[in-house]
Amino acid sequence: MTPTIKDVAQKAKVSIATVSLVIHNNEKISYETRMRVNKAIKDLNYHPFRSARGLASRKTGNLAFIVTEDHFLRSEPFYTHIFLGAEFEARQNEYYILLTIIRSDFKQGDRLPRCIVERNVDGIIFAGKVPQDIISCLEKYELPMAFVDYYPPAENYPVVLIDNFSGGMQAVQHLSALGHRHIAFVAGDIQHPSIRDRFQGYKVALENAGLSYSSKMSIIDEAYPARENGYSAAKRLLRDNKNVTAIFSCNDAMAIGVMQFLKESGLRVPEDVSLIGFDDVDAGLSLDPPLSTIGVPKLELGGEVMRLMADMLNNKVKSPKKVLVPVELIKRKSTAEVKIS
Repeated sequence: MTPTIKDVAQKAKVSIATVSLVIHNNEKISYETRMRVNKAIKDLNYHPFRSARGLASRKTGNLAFIVTEDHFLRSEPFYTHIFLGAEFEARQNEYYILLTIIRSDFKQGDRLPRCIVERNVDGIIFAGKVPQDIISCLEKYELPMAFVDYYPPAENYPVVLIDNFSGGMQAVQHLSALGHRHIAFVAGDIQHPSIRDRFQGYKVALENAGLSYSSKMSIIDEAYPARENGYSAAKRLLRDNKNVTAIFSCNDAMAIGVMQFLKESGLRVPEDVSLIGFDDVDAGLSLDPPLSTIGVPKLELGGEVMRLMADMLNNKVKSPKKVLVPVELIKRKSTAEVKIS
């Protein structure tokens, strides 16, 4: 049976209030009493609640990890790995991370996460794009805040970002090296800083390869970068561009939908159309053919943002530091040399 604070009090022959004061390191308790209570705690293998220990120092040992429901449901493997990376690093700093899902359309007046309202966290990590309204609402709690995979409009917070621009360039450089000259781009929510940077990398790489950018070769107004949006984008793209030989998808989720449409249209990947994604989620390996992609070290992203958070908590300084995490080209079977007609 799990020992309670009452058991400790009985064994040490003191009141429950005295045990609580010892746990909170109250200096008014005599040395002898403190030793007796600590011995009882050790003998009974009693573990005080972290929140109880934190009453004196006003620390809970908890951190909120906030992600929107859209990101969690539609991009779940991606943000789950970032969360795990943060969790692994948090353990090294003796912190617990509380996964907190918010509405994607959160607005002023909506209910805030309970763990924050009740001040049961010491800091907040935001993953992916979040509504500005929730950032504004939570600023009044004056808790340390850090962002991963999103650059908030106010540039006074520490952020961990993927090198999306470099990744976009690497994807197009790979395709152009295979001889492709008609390279399209499909995306959702071009206002998301990560996707916008990948798009910029795409355009710069085209220019570097001596290829002209055409707005007709890019579909960048899909509602969300998910599988069904990839299917829709490919359908719209190929309706007006019969000469496309390669497609760069802003992420693997959309690439899965693109590949589905290509196959249903009788087009072979990569014999007729090469396809490359971004993120390197596990599902890409299960495709036929396996998806070439830009690899993102998701665990490292989580670890980096947790290190920034720990630095703020330990040093009591809000640092607007920006960490850029490199990406790498992963060549699989969905890209090949252009077919010469």
